[in-house]
Amino acid sequence: MHKSYQPLKPATNKYLQKKWDQTRYEEHRNKLSTARPIVDTKGIRTPAHVQLKLKKLQLQDERLVTIERDNRLLSSKLSDIVRSKGLVDHRNHYPERSLNAEKRRDELLQVTNQNQAIYQRITARESDYRRQLWLDDWERVLRRRDDIARYPRAVANKQKSKQRVKFAGSDSGQSEKSSESNSYSGTNTDQEVEEEKKETEENKDTLN
Repeated sequence: MHKSYQPLKPATNKYLQKKWDQTRYEEHRNKLSTARPIVDTKGIRTPAHVQLKLKKLQLQDERLVTIERDNRLLSSKLSDIVRSKGLVDHRNHYPERSLNAEKRRDELLQVTNQNQAIYQRITARESDYRRQLWLDDWERVLRRRDDIARYPRAVANKQKSKQRVKFAGSDSGQSEKSSESNSYSGTNTDQEVEEEKKETEENKDTLN
């Protein structure tokens, strides 16, 4: 077997060269198997608080405690029902109790006092506008309008106020009276129209 071995370098004895090469190769393989990496390629170790999760365990314990308490209450109610032979508590007349009734009452009183103070300040405040000046100005405007107008409004208002309204369902006697009153009012209106014409002419003369 050693005669067919081909060494990398020329050798006088192939048998010894093969032995030497084999020992070197085995030493190299042993070194490779026992070699340690220079670079640390391991992952980061997870912290203990992430692995253990104490908060989750605490919440689970609290939940179990509440479940046990509810179970005890339920069992006590069931035992009371069994011992009372099915009696039903149908009385619902319980007094109304509030823990913050006094606080709400104080807040309501404070709000009412503040509202009263605001109302008093508003009512005690005098107005900055003078109503009498507005009325005087409006009367002045009305007088100027009547002076400028061709047919003053005061005359038309007097005519409207003196007209009578006729009702369809009136008696014969009432119709005669109304006709007489209309004839009398007609004479009065003619006189008033003449007077109004004279006034309008005087107003025109004054304007001219």
